[in-house]
Amino acid sequence: MSKNRTSRFMPVIVAVSIVAGILIGTFYANHFSGNKLGIINTSSNKLNALLRIIDDQYVDTVNMGELVEDAMPQILGELDPHSSYIPAKDLEAVNSDLKGSFSGIGIQFTIQQDTIHVNSVIQGGPSEKVGLMAGDRIIEVDDSAFVGKIVTNYESMKRLKGPKGSEVKLGVFRPGEKETLHFTIVRGDIPVKSVDAAYMLNDKFGYIKVNKFGETTYPELLISLAKLNQANCEGVVIDLRGNTGGYMGAAIQMVNEFLPKNRLIVYTQGRKSPRENYTSNGTGSSQKMPIVVLMDEGSASASEIFAGAIQDNDRGTIIGRRSFGKGLVQQPIDFSDGSAIRLTIARYYTPSGRCIQKPYVKGNDANYEMDILTRYEHGEFFSQDSIKQDQSQIFETSLGRPVYGGGGIMPDIFVPQDTTGVTSYYRMSVNRGLTIQFAFQYTDTDNHRAEMQKYETEESLLQYLKHQNILEQFARFAESKGLKRRNILMYKSQKLFETNLYGNIIYNMLGMEAYIEYLNKSDKTVLKALEVLDKGESFPKAPEQPIEPKVSDEGTKKTTAQADSARKTPSRHHRINDKDRCFA
Repeated sequence: MSKNRTSRFMPVIVAVSIVAGILIGTFYANHFSGNKLGIINTSSNKLNALLRIIDDQYVDTVNMGELVEDAMPQILGELDPHSSYIPAKDLEAVNSDLKGSFSGIGIQFTIQQDTIHVNSVIQGGPSEKVGLMAGDRIIEVDDSAFVGKIVTNYESMKRLKGPKGSEVKLGVFRPGEKETLHFTIVRGDIPVKSVDAAYMLNDKFGYIKVNKFGETTYPELLISLAKLNQANCEGVVIDLRGNTGGYMGAAIQMVNEFLPKNRLIVYTQGRKSPRENYTSNGTGSSQKMPIVVLMDEGSASASEIFAGAIQDNDRGTIIGRRSFGKGLVQQPIDFSDGSAIRLTIARYYTPSGRCIQKPYVKGNDANYEMDILTRYEHGEFFSQDSIKQDQSQIFETSLGRPVYGGGGIMPDIFVPQDTTGVTSYYRMSVNRGLTIQFAFQYTDTDNHRAEMQKYETEESLLQYLKHQNILEQFARFAESKGLKRRNILMYKSQKLFETNLYGNIIYNMLGMEAYIEYLNKSDKTVLKALEVLDKGESFPKAPEQPIEPKVSDEGTKKTTAQADSARKTPSRHHRINDKDRCFA
C-alpha cells in the first residue's frame, strides 16, 4: 500500500524539485552576474566573451582572426605611444633589422620604372659569388616575369628573401648584353651593419656613425675603435643623429667602453619592475679618449641612454639639437602564431635621475605624433632660445652642471639646422625625390657608370663630377619631370644642389661610408665637434658658480632627492654584461 502511495506522488515531487531548481538558479544568476549573460562578470573575460558571442550569434560570417588582428593594435594603443603589436608577417623583418643579419641574396636595390635595379652587390654574398653586378635589372624571379605594377618593395623583398640554403632563380637584363642572363642563387646570411662609417676626419680625430643599436653594434664599435686606434686616433666623434635606438643592452655595452669602473650608466624602474642599476665594469678600451656625441631630434631611446650616460658622468660633450625624448622600456613577448607585442614595462633614468620621456596622453595622442613638426614650426631647430625647458626638472651632473628632464637630451652645444641657400625650387626638387632619381639614372647610364668605375675614392670621384656640369643636367632632367626651371633660384641653391647630387652619385658608386665622408666635409655639426676636440674642450668643466634652479623650494627638494637617489646603490644591481632582452 505504501509503495502505491509513493508512486502516486512521484510526479508531484519531481515537478516541485524542477521548479525549486529553476528558482534557485535564477536567484544565483541574478545575484552574481547582474545581467542576462552570466559569463560576462569581469573586465578580463569580457573580451573573450564578446568574441565568442560574435562568432556564435552575429548576423554575418566574421573572420575572427582578422578581427583579433585589428583589435590588438587598438588595445595597446590605449596604453602609451610605444607599446605595439607586430603581426607574424612583419616580425621577421622587424627583428632582422636589429639581429644583425637576414637570409637573402645579398643585393641593395631600388625600384625604377616598375623594375628592380641592382644598386650594389654585398661583398662576399651569394649574388656576388654567381656574378650579379651593380647596374643589372632583375626581370624574372623563379621562371616568371617580374616587372610592372606588381613590383613593390614588399613583394620584391618577399620573393628575394627566404630561408638560408634555399634557391631562387633570377632572369637579369644587363646593359650591353642581347640575351637575358639567368642565375641560380643559394640564399645565405646577409649582414646588416649598424655602423655606417668609421674613418679619420683628419690626422688626429676619428669619426664613427652608428645607425641603430642591434645585436652586432657593440662588436662593430670595437672593430671601428681598433681601426681608428691603428691610425693613431686622439679623440672620437660618435654620430647618433637619426639613430632611433634598438637594444638597451647594446647601448650599455657601448658606453661602458668610455667610462671608468663603477659609474652608473642607466637605471630602469616600473610598477612590476623593481629598480635595476646598470654600471660600468672598468674594462672599457677608451676610458680616457676624448669623445664628442652628435644628436638631433631623430636620436631616440638607446641613443639617449648613451648620450645621457656620457653627459651626466661629465665624460664628453654632446653637440647638436635636442633628442626625441623616449624614456620607456619595451619587453618583447612572443605569441605561438609568430606574432608579438612590445609592452612598456618600465621607464629608464639617466645617472642624474632624469627620465627624459617627453609628455604624452594615453590613447591616440595626435600631439605626440606631431611633436617633431611642432618643434620645427616653433623654431626649435633654428634657435636654442625657442626651446622651453621644464624648470621643475633640473638635475645635476657629477660635476654639478645643470641638466634637464622632461623631454629629450639637451646638447651641451647647440648647432641649428642650416637653411642657407634653401629655395622653393630646391625644396620641391628634394621633396619630389628628383635629386635621388637623377643620381640613380646618372649612375645607371652605361657610359657614365663605366667611366666612374675608374675612380675608387670619394675624393677622386668628386673631382671627376665637378667637371661634368651636373647641375645643368639635373635642371633639364627635372624639367622633363614637370618641375619648371627657375635659374635664379637654382643658382641661389647651387651649393645645396651640388652637395645633394654629388653625394647621391658617390653613394650609388662607392657606398655609404664614402657618402658620409663627403657630406661631413661641409657638415657644421661635425665641424663644431672637430673644433671642440682640437681645443681640448671635450671634457666638461665644473661651473664656477652653482646655478640656482628657478623653481619653488618644494620643486628643488624633489629634484635633489631624485638625483641623490640615483647615486645610491639599490637592492638590485646589474653589471653591463648581464643579458637583457629589453628594447629601449
